[in-house]
Amino acid sequence: MSMIEKIKNKARANVKTIVLPEGDEPRTVKAAEDIVKEGLATPILLGNPEKIAEVAKKQGADISGIKIIDPAASEKAAEYTKVLFELRKAKGVAEEDAKKLVADPMYYGIMMVKCGDADGLVSGAVHTTGDMLRPALQIIKTKPGMKVVSSSFLMDCPNKSLGEDGLLVYADCVVMPCPTAEELAHIAVSAAETARVLCGVQEPRVALLSFSTKGSAKHELVTKVQEAVKIAHELAPDLLLDGEMQFDAALVPEIGASKAPGSKVAGRANVLVFPDLQAGNIGYKITQRIGGAECFAVLQGLAKPCNDLSRGCSVEDIVNTVAMTAVQATC
Repeated sequence: MSMIEKIKNKARANVKTIVLPEGDEPRTVKAAEDIVKEGLATPILLGNPEKIAEVAKKQGADISGIKIIDPAASEKAAEYTKVLFELRKAKGVAEEDAKKLVADPMYYGIMMVKCGDADGLVSGAVHTTGDMLRPALQIIKTKPGMKVVSSSFLMDCPNKSLGEDGLLVYADCVVMPCPTAEELAHIAVSAAETARVLCGVQEPRVALLSFSTKGSAKHELVTKVQEAVKIAHELAPDLLLDGEMQFDAALVPEIGASKAPGSKVAGRANVLVFPDLQAGNIGYKITQRIGGAECFAVLQGLAKPCNDLSRGCSVEDIVNTVAMTAVQATC
């Protein structure tokens, strides 16, 4: 069974409500139908009901029974306006400003998650990452003790000798361009939690990557990773985590034993933390395009799950991301 099918089974076992702010976007409407058919979640579409119905008709999608909410005419709008005003008034947001924001489907969806009327949110077929992440950080905020929001890419590799039966978790490949040592440590801890919660990895083994292994090179970039390892150990003392480490030392047992003797992570890592966004983005795309891995992305670090799509996403991508968001919402 593939990794995504395992995740879908977890979603079916504990059905959550996931709000889709881009409710009149054609791929999103079709995905909502498929989500219900597969029993993965209870989707809610935001937008004008007549427009959504028109889109569904063109797509040949049966959305009967799927809840549709028009933020501009919602009974909850006044409640959400009050909550948003209280949250943001110290930042200069007036009550009238809050009312206008709540009428926007993205803000309305974030408020649904904040107030417990939805368990998670998925967007990005039309909106940018920033369009969603900005209100999510303002309203939902990060988990207690977590300072950054980052991403993990779940890499389902054909070579089953790698990681956890072919599963590798890569972080961060989307959000943080140049994390500090402290931010890198938080990314590492979040990625381990993603591996555990979303992928069912009982023992995350985290390698913080560099072009150096255990002091084989001297450079300020190496020092940053070394500092991140120390901070991560303080944040999560029981976590199997090591570094700095080269990619091959993290994955290949013989090389790990040679370059990092005695390490409990070297040669058997299943979570790989890249030192910056350039390395992470390049790394996941090489693994995907040359290594033939299937690739699934999630955000991590928010107090409640909100996930972003590529604007070039397929219906299947939306369905998969909703399933992952639903599983994230179980914890």
